[in-house]
Parts: sequence; C-alpha cells; structure tokens
Amino acid sequence: MNQLSISLVQADLVWENKEANLEKQQVLIDDISNSDIIVLPEMFPTGFSMKPEALYEETGGEVLQWMQQVAKEKDAAICGSVIVRENANYFNRLYFVEPSGNVHKYDKRHLFTLAGEEKVYSAGNEHLLVNFRGWKIMPLVCYDLRFPVWCRNTEEADLQIFVANWPERRSEAWKALLKARAIENMCYLAGLNRVGADGNDVMHSGDSAVYDELGEKIGAPAPFKEEVVTITLDRNKMLESRKRFNFLNDRDSFTISK
Repeated sequence: MNQLSISLVQADLVWENKEANLEKQQVLIDDISNSDIIVLPEMFPTGFSMKPEALYEETGGEVLQWMQQVAKEKDAAICGSVIVRENANYFNRLYFVEPSGNVHKYDKRHLFTLAGEEKVYSAGNEHLLVNFRGWKIMPLVCYDLRFPVWCRNTEEADLQIFVANWPERRSEAWKALLKARAIENMCYLAGLNRVGADGNDVMHSGDSAVYDELGEKIGAPAPFKEEVVTITLDRNKMLESRKRFNFLNDRDSFTISK
C-alpha cells in the first residue's frame, strides 16, 4: 500500500504503575480509528525506571498480551518499549506487534549512561526491520537517536520510529536530531515522546512529531499535552524524492562492531 497512517500516543505516564498505565493507554487508543500503526512511549507501562527487578515482564507477559489484543481490535500494528527479563538479564525491549498477533522485538542498543541504565539493563546488538503493509519500518529507542551510525538507513527503510522518555531540558536536541535523522536517511521519521513529570521530578515536554524525507515536519501533537495525533504518509512521494536527489547512493560503506 502506498499510504500508511501512524498514530502518536503522546501520554503522561503514571510512575511505576503498570495497571494504571495500561488503563490510561487504553482510553487514549480507544478513540483511534483507521490507523495502521499506533506508537506508545518508551517503557510505557512504567515510565523510565531503573528498578527492573520490581517491574519486569517475562517474555510473553501481560503487557505483550495486551498489545496483541489492542492490535487485533484496532487492526493496526502497535509498538512501544517494555521492561523484560530474559535469561536473568533485563532489557529495554521494544515490541512491534501486528494485528495477526505476530511479534517483532528490538532491544535498545544505546543505554543511557547518564541515568545508569547500563548498570541494570543489557544492551541489544541487532537492528529490527519490519515489513508491514508494504512498508519497511525500523523501530529504535530514545538514546539511539544520538548515534547516527547505528541509525543509518543502510537497508533503505521507508519509516523510522523512535519511542522515548526524553527530558524537556534537552528538548532542543531531541527536535534537532529527529529532523537530522530524517534528512540524512531520506525516510519518514516518527518520534514519540512522553509528557509530564516522572518519579524523579524530570519533566517531559513531548515534542513528538513526524518528519518527511526532506526534514519537513508534517504532523505533531501539542507540546506538554496528552494528545493523540494521526498522520498519513505517502510512500510514492518519499521514493520520488530519493530518486530525484539520489543522496542515499552516495553514502559511505561501513560495518558496526558488536
């Protein structure tokens, strides 16, 4: 399909309260219609907590089952990250769940050392590229945004999705980097960030947005507001820009050490 609709669920998360957050997300999602992808924040069931031992899901746990149910009911993919324990390790794991119930996972590669994330979580080392409704989609998580080599569009993804808990005090960096990643990768880019204060009194402004392949913002919720916005993307338009400018063909070759 040429057109794809993506819904950004810019939510205020309840600190370390899984039940309350699922209820809140459900209310926000209930009003979404005719969307292909629903995007939730990083660690949407808990907020960005460094207490995985108290908040983790096992593989295939309650939150993933909820995501599968929502995807089926809405006939839309749903993605967001969750604290998961696997083989005695904790991961900040993004799930991309299709309406069929099929689950794709991506473990956050770049752990946020400023908050000590690397002390309690294990890093992933594999990209995820999902083929969904004729689109190639690459989901990534928050701090990954600062690392252009990891984000480089070597597989010519049509859409990159970043889910985040990015603090308001660094919101200018968030906005600049989202735009830069869209421009350099010549793809649509959706950045979904939470709003509100977390349990450490860190404020989040949201500043969620969708950018096109030339770095133009084409849709966004209001800053600091709990809001859902749905934006329709046009793949042919994006491919025409790639063909006209040909920038991706001039990129450097490289390998990433794992």
